[in-house]
Amino acid sequence: MNPDLDALQPYPFEKLAALKADVTTPEDLAHIPLTIGEPRHAPYAGALEALTAHIGDMARYPATPGMPELRGAIADWARRRFALEGLDAESQVLPVNGTREAIFAFVQAALDRSRPARVAVPNPFYQIYEGATLLAGGTPLYLDCRAEHGFRPDLDAVPAETWRDVQIVFTCSPGNPTGAVTPLDELKKLIALADEHDFIVAADECYSELYLDEGAPPPGLLQACAELGRHDYRRCLVFHSLSKRSNLPGLRSGFVAGDAALLAAFRRYRTYHGCAMSLPLQHASIAAWNDEAHVRANRDAYREKFAAVTEILAPVMDFPAPEASFYLWPAVPGGDDEAFTRSLFAEQHVSVLPGSYMGRPGANGVNPGAGRIRLALVDELDATVEAAHRLRRHVERHA
Repeated sequence: MNPDLDALQPYPFEKLAALKADVTTPEDLAHIPLTIGEPRHAPYAGALEALTAHIGDMARYPATPGMPELRGAIADWARRRFALEGLDAESQVLPVNGTREAIFAFVQAALDRSRPARVAVPNPFYQIYEGATLLAGGTPLYLDCRAEHGFRPDLDAVPAETWRDVQIVFTCSPGNPTGAVTPLDELKKLIALADEHDFIVAADECYSELYLDEGAPPPGLLQACAELGRHDYRRCLVFHSLSKRSNLPGLRSGFVAGDAALLAAFRRYRTYHGCAMSLPLQHASIAAWNDEAHVRANRDAYREKFAAVTEILAPVMDFPAPEASFYLWPAVPGGDDEAFTRSLFAEQHVSVLPGSYMGRPGANGVNPGAGRIRLALVDELDATVEAAHRLRRHVERHA
């Protein structure tokens, strides 16, 4: 077997299961999980109708590049959403089976093992960035996301000699787990660094459509390129998904868009990888990308939950004001996120994810996720509010 498999750390939810394994929970309280970022809102009905209408197409092989109609729907959506002058549906868009699969596969295709191969990732982070890097023979470079820098990486703190060995930089905006949004000026700075040091910027934007201020949608990497007059999107790729936007995590549908040269090579890799999206799923995806009404309704539901949970928890817990995504990132009293998670589960039957499970020790030897927990506000309003009340009672009881 590939010896690099031994470098993979247990997934956060495996560690969480071990942490809770011998805990006895109260029988009179139903379990409320705030752990996995799996939307519980109703999936977009129009997509399900299209899926059913085209179910007979399961009898046909799909092509790796996807249907022209799907690439066109994606390109049209991205142009509208990010104010792009152009995005060529043929050469600058590639449908994929969700961002997780595509991010992992892209690193395998892009990393050059014949020279130093560092991949910069925000820290804490979505663990696929790290796993993809290790299995491609690369070395992760952890860029700490601390409160003093808005829970975003401090690009100015990275020495030039470090950038020279970097081949890919992952961004995640809105951020998982912090919800932080990267402003356009920082994206433009990163593009300039990519030009200077010859690396690829891979932007994970799968939470881009879940934001609290309807008048301030989070900017994207291609939008930053367009404002720079960089309409070839050189060195830049974005990853988007219908999982959060349309509550369709089981559809496994997303896209990669940007630099045509990078996408041509990635398409060639995927032809051998054998991961084309089935035709019924493509039709369902077209329906979802063409409709915005359900996305606005989805945001409204999250706003209501954020407002309710913030009112309950803000008096007793410290967390950054949420901008986007569906997470809260509070500090825990006492600073021990594992102990807090375990006692909360034992006393209130509420599951949360320790922040240290999503991070690694940085340059100073400190894990920037330690002392915090991630709350995924994905359940319906009543269950989420009940969980927040239990969490507050737990904090007040142990104050």
